Amino acid sequence: MKTSERLTRRQLLGVTVTAAAGLAGVTAMAAPAPAAAAFPKLDEKDPQAVALHYVHDAKLVDPKKNPAYKPGHHCANCLQVTGNAGDAWRPCNIFPKKLVSANGWCSVWVQKPGTT
Repeated sequence: MKTSERLTRRQLLGVTVTAAAGLAGVTAMAAPAPAAAAFPKLDEKDPQAVALHYVHDAKLVDPKKNPAYKPGHHCANCLQVTGNAGDAWRPCNIFPKKLVSANGWCSVWVQKPGTT
């Protein structure tokens, strides 16, 4: 290595700090998201749940008060619900960091493609 190609202490320190910061950023991005099971169940009395007419049991929906509701509509076949099919309580995009009942319903319900 030629003398002119050597790194100075300052340059070496700068490269080291930059690499460490980059590694810390990559590690933070790769950290797993919190498990959905750690989220609390949505309370039917939650202000957002009340505003969207959420209920834990779709069979209790009054079709006269909620004309968008049709028998067979429930959270398990809604586009907004994520998580594992078959789980009784699952995350929902409408209620972040809360779990909704697979048997529940709210006025934002949208048919998930490929479900009945």
